[in-house]
Amino acid sequence: MDEVVAEYRPEQELHVIMDNYCTHKKNDAWLEKNNNVHFHYTPTSASWLNQVEVWFGILSRKALRGASFVSKNELRQRIEDFIERYNPTAKPFKWRKREVVGSQIKKYYR
Repeated sequence: MDEVVAEYRPEQELHVIMDNYCTHKKNDAWLEKNNNVHFHYTPTSASWLNQVEVWFGILSRKALRGASFVSKNELRQRIEDFIERYNPTAKPFKWRKREVVGSQIKKYYR
């Protein structure tokens, strides 16, 4: 971020969208020094990366769990067969924001 900020005038506001708040939550001191920078966080489980993880979970459960392969080509074929069966009925994942319970809020905002 220091390199990114250095490319802009100090008076120019920068808004940065970040994924997964937990990995970025120790930035208070840096943000105080760079008061023209504003971080915005995507909701938990709502990023494209989380959606890719969901798809790999489906692949793992439905095509790979408990399987044994003698070659990379055999593994590749299993994955390609799964994709061929999966894609005709595939639907976009629905992104949902989880309900936050009071105890979760207190944990982060004391």
